[in-house]
Amino acid sequence: MRQTPSAVVVLAAGAGTRMKSATNKVLHRIGGRSLLGHAIHAARGLEPVHLAVVVGNQREQVVAHVEQLDPGVVVAVQEEQQGTGHAVLVALDQLPPVDGTVVVTYGDVPLLSTATLTTLVETHTQRRNAVTVLTTRLPDPSGYGRILRDSEGAVTAIVEEKDATDEQRAVREINSGIFAFDAAVLREALGRVDFDNAQGEMYLTDVVAIARRDGRQVGAVTTSDLWQCEGVNTRSQLARLGSELNRRTLEAWMAAGVEVVDPTSTWVDVTVVLAPDVSLRPGVQLHGSTTVASGAVIGPDCTLTDVVVEEDASVVRTQGSQSAIGAGASVGPFAYLRPGTVLGVRGKIGTFVETKNAQVADGAKVPHLSYVGDAEIGEGANIGAGTIFANYDGVHKHRTKVGRQAKTGSHNTFVAPVEIGDGAATGGGTVVRRDVPPGTLAVSTGAQRHIEGWVLRKREGTPSAQAAQAALDSEQSTATAASEEPEA
Repeated sequence: MRQTPSAVVVLAAGAGTRMKSATNKVLHRIGGRSLLGHAIHAARGLEPVHLAVVVGNQREQVVAHVEQLDPGVVVAVQEEQQGTGHAVLVALDQLPPVDGTVVVTYGDVPLLSTATLTTLVETHTQRRNAVTVLTTRLPDPSGYGRILRDSEGAVTAIVEEKDATDEQRAVREINSGIFAFDAAVLREALGRVDFDNAQGEMYLTDVVAIARRDGRQVGAVTTSDLWQCEGVNTRSQLARLGSELNRRTLEAWMAAGVEVVDPTSTWVDVTVVLAPDVSLRPGVQLHGSTTVASGAVIGPDCTLTDVVVEEDASVVRTQGSQSAIGAGASVGPFAYLRPGTVLGVRGKIGTFVETKNAQVADGAKVPHLSYVGDAEIGEGANIGAGTIFANYDGVHKHRTKVGRQAKTGSHNTFVAPVEIGDGAATGGGTVVRRDVPPGTLAVSTGAQRHIEGWVLRKREGTPSAQAAQAALDSEQSTATAASEEPEA
């Protein structure tokens, strides 16, 4: 039977000065979530009765983010950062009285998984520990608190590096800072923790030694996955953990049947959903709530954010956001899908085409060099190359509607609001200012006329004039020669 903790406390009050950023450390993002978002997601997976986040530095940023992520989270403010023990005490004071298990974790440990937390809670409960700590062994444990054990291997204490002896610093087993506590033991022990240490802070780790002195059982869960215990304090660490998270994400998708041609250049957020037999070409970035259905090919060189791609679609060298691409549709290369773009089944948005708030129906095509804004393009319609949907009059946006099976000429401008009827056509270079009835051909250009000799008069001495004169002289010579030929 799964054990549900009474509370999870996520510590996120630190300054994070080594990030050298105006943004709070826990709000920096990897894999489509903030560091704090990853922590809250892992904690929520335990289904705790209460979930609290302790904030302090730049609290306005963090509180707003927490409310957006999970309105059910209790926010506890640590006015002065007096250590991890004090932070937990602040959280407990904000929660209703709790008993059972309290889990403490951190807002800057993004690779920590719900599965690892579940193992921690289950071990803690099954062994009836007062305290259970998550540990790991590092080749270089510098900067971490060390786990001290007795001759029988039982955990006796945790010593912070600044307070450790040389012998203790040689210990490679480190404290991750992640604990499961008996709630009553935790609260009682925190009342006895002092500030007598190198940093003058109230250490949460002192609860371990207090519990041991009281004859209570302290246990540990040791993970071999070092990444789950690693926190982010610098930009370099942020990049390293982001790269590792992406590697794990791609490995999981490949195991589920997704083809990733070049994992080193492919980035997929943890919030993205992919189906088996999706193919991701090099240079692909998939973000947000993007979903890709079976048989679709994405890339090379695509960035899609909150885009739905249906079965067997092809998307090449495209940037898109908040858009939908229908089954069997084709997009790109060099297309830009802005929010509100919906492309139907077997539709096409082609080379150097930009769309915004545009619905392109099944089988409709916008193949080349066009801007389609605030538009509805009917089933089977074809938009000529170089077409502009002029949707903005300087004050308001207006819509253009192109009917089913309409065929529009190249280099058209549709001055919205305007409607081109079903089966209608437009001539090349047409500026459409009025509705075109179904089945009608609309043209707006006048008859072609020539002004002979204009280049010779207006561009005298230029290469164009010289070329024109040479051509005219050649034509004149040919005509003269023809006229001088004797009759047969």
